[in-house]
Amino acid sequence: MKRLATVALTALAPISWGSTYAVATELLPPDRPLFTGVMRALPAGLLLTALARTLPKGQWWWKSAVLGILNIGAFFPLLFLSAYRLPGGVAAVLGAAGPLFVVGLAALVLGERASLRTVLAAVVGAFGVSMVVLTAEAKLDAVGVVAGVISSASMGAGTVMTKRWGRPEGVGPLAMTGWQLTAGGLFIIPLAALIEGAPPALDGKAFLGYGYMMLINTGIAYWLWFRGIGALNATSVTLLGPLSPLTAAVIGWAALGQALSPVQLVGMAIAFGATVAGQLAAARTAKSFSSPEKNDQNISMDLMDEGVRR
Repeated sequence: MKRLATVALTALAPISWGSTYAVATELLPPDRPLFTGVMRALPAGLLLTALARTLPKGQWWWKSAVLGILNIGAFFPLLFLSAYRLPGGVAAVLGAAGPLFVVGLAALVLGERASLRTVLAAVVGAFGVSMVVLTAEAKLDAVGVVAGVISSASMGAGTVMTKRWGRPEGVGPLAMTGWQLTAGGLFIIPLAALIEGAPPALDGKAFLGYGYMMLINTGIAYWLWFRGIGALNATSVTLLGPLSPLTAAVIGWAALGQALSPVQLVGMAIAFGATVAGQLAAARTAKSFSSPEKNDQNISMDLMDEGVRR
């Protein structure tokens, strides 16, 4: 029951990220993705760090910087570049392939052995998302495709390394989230200044949109995401990713008047079903590694090894 609650709370993060497109198009200044990245990350990071009242110490200065660049600083610009160079559907499909990166990296770095069901859930989830977002007019752009793939790989690597390094003793997910968002936002600032120039003039709608993006879409969402990484295995967390484009499709239909075809509805059902199946498979795998029989076997092997060493 506790695991189910953790999964449900973690799922709120990609669901929140699914609102990014609607908020950006309806409330924010156009063609300023890097400035938007800074406004999402840096104020939220500073606020969470102030609330946690904890700064990194020792090696956690550079570790936080690396994680912040992977999860935020590199991910945001590459994601936006992909979105600008590709039709939204193609960019979303590349993002939905992120769980496959995490499955491979988690096996190499964390020793998390993904079951066949987990891999199939990741593949089927990406396929379902493609049914929702791809159109017959979708065209590929080499730069956009490369940026989309690298952005997914960056977020995947950040997820795995966040799990690999954990947190310093006595430091909670609030502080860790604040450190990463701050580092990521600082990384984007020179890129935004170089590419986009001076910040745009902001009206009331923009302040409302950036306030939502900073507090809900980034601060709370990433706190829930990193909290989930700490409590669950990396593969289980990343399999929640397809909820983001599905949420975007639902918001587009409900709030923006965008139609949903029968094919899209079937794709949504497939992607959601794959997400649920992936969580069940991940839970089954985690349970098998933590079962009493497995623990007893590990203890027995440890005692045998200890006896041999002596």
